[in-house]
Amino acid sequence: MSFAARDRPLLYTPSSPETTQTSLFREHINQKYGVELQHYEDLYKWSTSPSSYGSFWEEVWDWTHVVGDKGSAGAVDASLKIDDVPPFFPGSSLNFAENLLRHGTSSKAALVQAVEPTANNAQPKLRTVTYLELYSLTERLVHALRSHIKPGDRVASYSSNNIENIVACLATTALGGIWVSAAADFGADGVLERLEQVKPKVVFSVDGTVYNGRCHAHIPKLVSVLSRLTTAPERVVIISGLPPSELPPPYGSHPNWIPWDEFLPSEAEIKDHPIEFCRAEFDWPLWILFSSGTTGKPKPIVHRAGGMLLQLMKELLICGDLTSSDVFFYYTTTGWMMWNYLLSGLVAGCTLVLYDCNPLKDPSILWRLAEQCQITVFGTSAKYLDELEKVYEPRGKHDLSSIRMIMSTGSPLAASQYDFVYKHIHPSAILASISGGTDICSLFVGHNTSLPVYRGEVQTRMLGMGVTVYPAPVSTSLQEDMEGELVCTLPFVAQPIGFWPLAGFGSDEDVSAARKRYMEAYYQDVPGAWLCTDHGDHVVITASRMHNAGGVMMLGRSDGVLNPGGVRFGSAEIYSAISTLDDHNPVVAAIADALVVGLKVRGGADEKVVLFLKMNPNWHSEPTWDEVVKTVKNVIRERRSPRHVPEWTLQVKDIPYTLNGKLVEVTVKKLINGAPLSTINASTLRNPECLLEYVEKGHSLRGEAGVDHSYKL
Repeated sequence: MSFAARDRPLLYTPSSPETTQTSLFREHINQKYGVELQHYEDLYKWSTSPSSYGSFWEEVWDWTHVVGDKGSAGAVDASLKIDDVPPFFPGSSLNFAENLLRHGTSSKAALVQAVEPTANNAQPKLRTVTYLELYSLTERLVHALRSHIKPGDRVASYSSNNIENIVACLATTALGGIWVSAAADFGADGVLERLEQVKPKVVFSVDGTVYNGRCHAHIPKLVSVLSRLTTAPERVVIISGLPPSELPPPYGSHPNWIPWDEFLPSEAEIKDHPIEFCRAEFDWPLWILFSSGTTGKPKPIVHRAGGMLLQLMKELLICGDLTSSDVFFYYTTTGWMMWNYLLSGLVAGCTLVLYDCNPLKDPSILWRLAEQCQITVFGTSAKYLDELEKVYEPRGKHDLSSIRMIMSTGSPLAASQYDFVYKHIHPSAILASISGGTDICSLFVGHNTSLPVYRGEVQTRMLGMGVTVYPAPVSTSLQEDMEGELVCTLPFVAQPIGFWPLAGFGSDEDVSAARKRYMEAYYQDVPGAWLCTDHGDHVVITASRMHNAGGVMMLGRSDGVLNPGGVRFGSAEIYSAISTLDDHNPVVAAIADALVVGLKVRGGADEKVVLFLKMNPNWHSEPTWDEVVKTVKNVIRERRSPRHVPEWTLQVKDIPYTLNGKLVEVTVKKLINGAPLSTINASTLRNPECLLEYVEKGHSLRGEAGVDHSYKL
């Protein structure tokens, strides 16, 4: 496969790279350690060298002025490997919220919340709180929560992206609680799967949401979740999510439910009770994020407080040059890791803009918001940019001169989208395509303000992240491109500490099972390395140009995660929805098995969901095939969302399984997207003879979808 440099021209060059935080940090390292790091590539190598990466993380702590005690034992035991999941900064203590609230005496705007217009609220006003007000709100909520939670207790949110949700996260983590978040647009069943695993003491939610120009009651979904939890929360706090013109449904019959305003004590009540931040060890659990659920229930990934703080300060303050003068926006729901990423911007003292409603009902809405709020860092997804390209060109319609960086993630940014951004959005902003994932709640590869942007390339490998490809080529000097699966071979501070429950938070049996599941998820396929199994990122690390440590081309995913319309979810969400059909429904008896994968369309910029159904041998025509399809689509729509509904539902004679009984999604996905049958290792399958049917189905599907019949990763 050819990746000619001529197809990846230079699109952006920083005007003063020597003044960026990365360059200043590099000069500091030179002076302190007596080394001669001339370029970013040199700094990257130093930060990922087994002999100096511990010193790198110590310097990040000092350079970003972490509030806390660093201890005296150093950053990490360099003799430990990544699959040892080593502890970092033994003997240290810190609190995540204390660091994010360190600008708490400032009168500068901390949060600006925008909501989508409706028929009864055509011009909604922006809500704003200053850093001083944010600190006060957090202080009041800490006082209210103190009687309900202790360090290590879980607090959950089933909410939209609003100011109160930020405050709830800060107050929870200030007390040493563990934060768990689900987006308001998640279906009740999916949220139940998550909360049942972590058993929250307190739940924050909204009474309703605004989406697509309409108000939606949220209380019924909340009731559906809470009524089925085996352990009920002590308190449920309801945030007003509807405009004043809309009346929320009543919920007074629930004795442990309370409105936000009533739960919060007055300022007078807490006058003599300042926040006592719970400073804990570096590896103390901060929040639990959930995987997409490709192979079963979503995996509860536990992230360490110090690791998240140090990693995100590195990415935002050093690599991104985020300062108090910035206005930082990321289009995200509270169920996506980018909400946690956006929240962490408070550490810079900048202004965060919150909005999670429909960005495309009116394609101009986000760009009007950017103009109104003078957004400097604009975050979105590749899918949004793809959809925007079809309907709207912001440049010339809005004054976007304040924007200095446009960030994109969620799926690989196609080369043509680079052209669209620079021609029709902003001609001189940094286009920061970034990639990491829920698993690390941060980045493996991404942005750096001191580096250029090349068409179709992620700028670089992130500092401190020992990223390479598997299988690694003999030479790793980056004299030529390296292609393979994305792996990380060096321990890093944002490695999750495990899956829930951790030791001390569950039975020995449950803790052991969680540990085994965690190790199998990331470390078993490539010994001594983290393999992004939930991503399956097939990449090219390009030969170094302008000393950038090599750009990164994201060629595609090789796993079973579905991503239609930029909405990532696991195939298990489809299977579990179908499984909720009543046993007396004739469709249940008709269906023997199911398999769901994604068909790439629009040159890989999007994909459509394809559901294959194997019918029972005794099924003939009752119910009819049309009735089967209709029933399945309806239950998926009701139990999940309209975005989960398959574009195609097809009948097949058999569904492939491995020799040890695992459903084979990756192979089928490759075949329907055009991979030759000769590329499949049939010896690993129990019934390889069925694969030919998927080759034929794929050929028909690609023809119907109007996509190129040749196989492209």
